[in-house]
Amino acid sequence: MATIDDIIADFDVIDDWEERYRYVIELGKALAPIDEADRTEANKVRGCASQVWLVTRVEPGPDGPRMIFTGDSDAHIVKGLVAVMLAIFSGRTAKEILTLDPEPIFTAISLRDHITPQRANGVNSMIERIRAEARRALEG
Repeated sequence: MATIDDIIADFDVIDDWEERYRYVIELGKALAPIDEADRTEANKVRGCASQVWLVTRVEPGPDGPRMIFTGDSDAHIVKGLVAVMLAIFSGRTAKEILTLDPEPIFTAISLRDHITPQRANGVNSMIERIRAEARRALEG
């Protein structure tokens, strides 16, 4: 899976937004598939027009719980956006997730300028779900 630094660097050399969309789709295709058993209502992200599933695994760590996310969508571009979210958030501690502002990353890749309002709402829903999972990990 590509790191967020890789994604930002790749976006820097791709000028055309048609090519960037193709790249986002390729990021989605590169995601590891989630188990069919994980395609549950509990793992669905509410607020996304497409179907999006987000699976959370919490691992103990010296700096607090570490959050590992996997995800999928039934739409190609949205699955690529899931890959971007995973690159930003997965593998971080719950505390890091709650303090991380993804907007500078979105600005660096001009994400908000080139997705539909409906997809932007879906991205916001994914972020809220990830943060809710981080809060839950810190509480429990």
